[in-house]
Amino acid sequence: MEREKSKILAVAGKGGVGKTSIAATLVRILVETYPGKRILAIDADPAVGLSTALGIEVSTTVDDIRKAVVAAAEDGDSKSAIELLGEARYRIFDALVEADGFSFIAIGRPESAGCYCKINSYLKEVISILSENFDYVVIDGEAGIEQINRRVMEKVTHLLLITDSSKKGTQVIRTIRKVADELVMYERIGVIANRLPSMDVKDFIDTGDIPVLAYIPSDASLAEFDLKGENVFYLPEDAAIVRGTRQAMREIGMVE
Repeated sequence: MEREKSKILAVAGKGGVGKTSIAATLVRILVETYPGKRILAIDADPAVGLSTALGIEVSTTVDDIRKAVVAAAEDGDSKSAIELLGEARYRIFDALVEADGFSFIAIGRPESAGCYCKINSYLKEVISILSENFDYVVIDGEAGIEQINRRVMEKVTHLLLITDSSKKGTQVIRTIRKVADELVMYERIGVIANRLPSMDVKDFIDTGDIPVLAYIPSDASLAEFDLKGENVFYLPEDAAIVRGTRQAMREIGMVE
């Protein structure tokens, strides 16, 4: 019997809007809702915050593997480039961290500031290889539109755009949507408006024609969690981010 296609949720938005906390909360809700399913969290943000939010210790990143393979080739390793790439693909699975109810992988930092080209093309392949082995994949993307622009996330099924109440936040998600419409194959798209100073600002948040899935107020308890680097699995069920993220997942048919 053919396995159902993986559901790939990509989280994108400008920096500082709580993107990583929401990505981590998505993982938590999927784990709680689908205990028998294979769930993967991919930290694709060079800032590497998802591991902290999920309580994961990272020892090897995908970029570490890429560097090791490149170094072997440069040292005159007699293997062909194709063999080395095959080895890198195999070793990607060594970088997977098994947690309680889900797996985790971190992409890592590119080799120099601003040099994202190689890592993005590699990342695209990693997402493609790994997603075939999981039922649900949550990708915490880097801030802005770079990974969308470079088609790293060209095969996501659900694109979740995160904004705060700022004009800059909504401008970024509208730009991401515009680029995604040209470059990304997605089935569902929606906005989570996060870190709102009060619910009174809802009417002033202009997301264009992108549906808003949930409005989440600022949460002092989450801010404290962030400061302490605590795991979102320990947040209370009635925390604003947990309730809001669950509502967003209901809206896109991910949970009931």
